[in-house]
Amino acid sequence: MDKSNKNILVVDDDHEIVKSIALLLEAEGYNVFKGYDGQEGLDIAMSREIHLIVIDVMMPRMDGLSAIMKIREEKNVPIIVLSAKSENSDKIIGLSMGADDYIAKPFNPSELVARVNSQLRRYTSLGDINTTGDNEIINGRLIFNTDTRELTADGEAVKLTATETKIVELLMKNLGRAFPAEEIYSKIWNEEAYSTENTVMVHIRRIREKIEIDPSEPEYLKVVWGIGYKIEKH
Repeated sequence: MDKSNKNILVVDDDHEIVKSIALLLEAEGYNVFKGYDGQEGLDIAMSREIHLIVIDVMMPRMDGLSAIMKIREEKNVPIIVLSAKSENSDKIIGLSMGADDYIAKPFNPSELVARVNSQLRRYTSLGDINTTGDNEIINGRLIFNTDTRELTADGEAVKLTATETKIVELLMKNLGRAFPAEEIYSKIWNEEAYSTENTVMVHIRRIREKIEIDPSEPEYLKVVWGIGYKIEKH
């Protein structure tokens, strides 16, 4: 992965934190854009070619979660939430709003860099979404193109984040097979799974809301109690 052509947006109202993260990522070879509140971060994300966003939660003008929601309406780039709050509920809220990962302050510099690298590898591994191909997995209302990695439901394109796409790809390529949350996490995040049930559950719920007619009574993306998650074969 060529880091010199990857642009990362760092958004935090603490100028010292932005500076320290920028120095870390620039030392890795990335280009860094800086924002100091949610609105400025949103403006940069919408006007520049950004490949990954690291964003704080509590900020003036517009908080990080509101910015994430607005960014997700247009972009599917990886988003890492950075917050002083380490409670599980805050992590789940951030993931529910569309974030791909979460790091609590104070953060370990090497962990932050590792997570950025991991998210970008996964994002770029999705390939060029504009390429064409005939490889399709057809499953009832759902069609997954394995070349473009695009999912359609009832003929309409489903807007998925990079993380959601990888989960859908795993489950669509293994229709009917139930994957434990830990296995999904290790395959998608490329790291060992520790207490990851909530992280995976939030992403599953988001996908379900996008593909199911009635998410409370899913036809496709189902829980297999005691085992994990699967996409039902139709």
